[in-house]
Amino acid sequence: MRLIIAEKDKAAARIAEILDKGVQVIKEGKLRVYKIRLGGEEAIVLPLAGHIVDVEFNNDFSSWKNTNLYDIIDSSFVYRPSRMDIARVLRKYGKMADRLTVATDFDREGEAIGREAVSIIRRVNPNVKVDRARFSAITDEEITNAFKEENLYELDEALADSADARREIDLVWGAVLTRFISLASNMLGKNFLSVGRVQTPTLALIVNREKEIKKFVPEKFWVVNALLEKAGAKFKALHKREKFKDKEKAFAVKQKTVHSKEGVVKSVDLRKRKQSRPVPFNTNEFLRAAASLGVSPVKAIQIAENLYMSGYVSYPRTDNTVYPSSINLKEIVSKFLKSEFSEEAKTLLQGKLIPSRGKMRTTDHPPIHPTGVAKKSKLDSQSWKIYELIVRRFFATLAEDAQVASTRVEIDINGEGFVAKGQTIVKRGWLEFYPYSKVKEEELPGMNKGDVVQVISVDVVEKETQPPNKYTPASLLKEMEKLGLGTKSTRPAIIQKLINRSYISGKKNYQPSDIAFRVVDSLEKHARDITLPDMTAKLEKEMEKISAGDILKSSVVIDSKTLLRKALSELEANKEVIGADIKEGAKLDRIKARMIGKCKCGGELVIRRSRKTGKRFVACNRYPDCKEIYPLPQKGKVVPTGKTCPKCGTPVVRIYTKRGSYEMCLDPNCETKKDWGKRNKKHEVRANRSKSKKVKKGES
Repeated sequence: MRLIIAEKDKAAARIAEILDKGVQVIKEGKLRVYKIRLGGEEAIVLPLAGHIVDVEFNNDFSSWKNTNLYDIIDSSFVYRPSRMDIARVLRKYGKMADRLTVATDFDREGEAIGREAVSIIRRVNPNVKVDRARFSAITDEEITNAFKEENLYELDEALADSADARREIDLVWGAVLTRFISLASNMLGKNFLSVGRVQTPTLALIVNREKEIKKFVPEKFWVVNALLEKAGAKFKALHKREKFKDKEKAFAVKQKTVHSKEGVVKSVDLRKRKQSRPVPFNTNEFLRAAASLGVSPVKAIQIAENLYMSGYVSYPRTDNTVYPSSINLKEIVSKFLKSEFSEEAKTLLQGKLIPSRGKMRTTDHPPIHPTGVAKKSKLDSQSWKIYELIVRRFFATLAEDAQVASTRVEIDINGEGFVAKGQTIVKRGWLEFYPYSKVKEEELPGMNKGDVVQVISVDVVEKETQPPNKYTPASLLKEMEKLGLGTKSTRPAIIQKLINRSYISGKKNYQPSDIAFRVVDSLEKHARDITLPDMTAKLEKEMEKISAGDILKSSVVIDSKTLLRKALSELEANKEVIGADIKEGAKLDRIKARMIGKCKCGGELVIRRSRKTGKRFVACNRYPDCKEIYPLPQKGKVVPTGKTCPKCGTPVVRIYTKRGSYEMCLDPNCETKKDWGKRNKKHEVRANRSKSKKVKKGES
């Protein structure tokens, strides 16, 4: 009997169905295994659930207060099954198998997950023959080819070692640094502070950007704009100096030109330029594009993985930006002739399909691209959004470059030069297929050198320089990639961990908390290397060398422990100062968490609790001078929205409950309360429907 190991149930079901249409499902407790016939013999496709073996210390360090942190660094590691139910089923079928094929995702983690299953089976069947099926999409063609005898490989031990090296390094770094910070600040239990090898330098990026923004001192400057007209068409021109730091000089230009009735065209510069089509999606480019559509990195990769296991897209974890020659581009496009993208597919098939190419070329997986046609009605809204993004990006890489015509016209008004700029799209090319990228068009009337234009008005506008932008999901991912922080697979989870631990907040722009400032400031003062990307990037490169077989896993893990030991000694020497700094940051965060918004008197509205009943309410912090008070729902998390009610002027809050969330203003007598009530009622109805569906499905 042949045993095939898949990474998850969805992937196992798809692989089994592709290999044999007559699949028989067998229940093993809560686990489903799939019985098929392959090559004339019986086979079982058995799903795992990602990692089913945990990396643990070989000593008992359960007591945080009574554990010497250096003992954690010196400890060895042990791998123990974490899913005993799956391990039991593996042993049951492993005993009967004469052949074992690993068909997990082909990357570091997939190789390590497959090796975990092999190690469990070899304890009961040491002579089982092991091979490896590699594929980049769960489609008929890919899976069929991957299971051909001539296409099977040996398990890549070096690749699996690379994944396990990361797990061991992150475990020891996380355990030591998290315990040190939490113990130093006396923030234990559910309030413990998470510190890690990659997340801390990532947090430092966000904190230091926020410091730049706060330190930024805007400088005023002035621009001189002219509103002109030619042949009935109005257009704007900017003084060719663009920015005036001297206000008087700007107004002198206005005084000189404002009474002029006409201007003379001195030059017209017409140019056409190519707007290059985008390159194929690798993981980082995909996550950044998804973030620009409002989908968080961790959610985007989850959706892409589900689409991959459903056979709709290729494997979403890849560095590659060059389609390999083995991909039949025309065949993929032709699949969409009877789909929501039929018109786009028809247009593309009328020309030559010559794809764009990026700078990164790898041999493990192709760039992310569609592999099957999904129906909009079969996917939820976010899954469709991600699927459409991948399809349209694929189409855009096969389309022609766009062409843009730009016009620069210099106009003399009483001796002062003004410049008008126009831009129009001459050929839309790939822009027709990819609406996420837009070219701003500004059309100018036709003009030639020597033409006269009418001056309608001349104005001076005061402006000021702007601070650096806050990090967004897209810009943070780009910076992490540039600095070598994490990998394509781990970056979304690192950012999500910072959000989950309340170090940062915000969906579009990341805002660090006070405790984030205190943690980063203290670590920068007393153990600076932990907050810099250099050390982490060095370890990432060494893990790449493990994958290539150039260095042993044990060597890299030992090197990382040496670096950690040095960092810990620096931290221990300043334990009291670090603890005091962090406590102060936590205190400020607790105060801010209670603040709801501004009171009508100018004070702060804060959440309080009655000493008698324990019920929460909102009151002004200027009590007893201001006795403004508002009731609150007694269940759910209260989060300020930053908005005020258009009717009563009180702050609007969002209430998060187990059933969902809703907004309301604070004033119970506000006439908009009826509207809030209607919205809340709809929210309750939707929540009850959802709950009812879960009950019917047997979910809890």
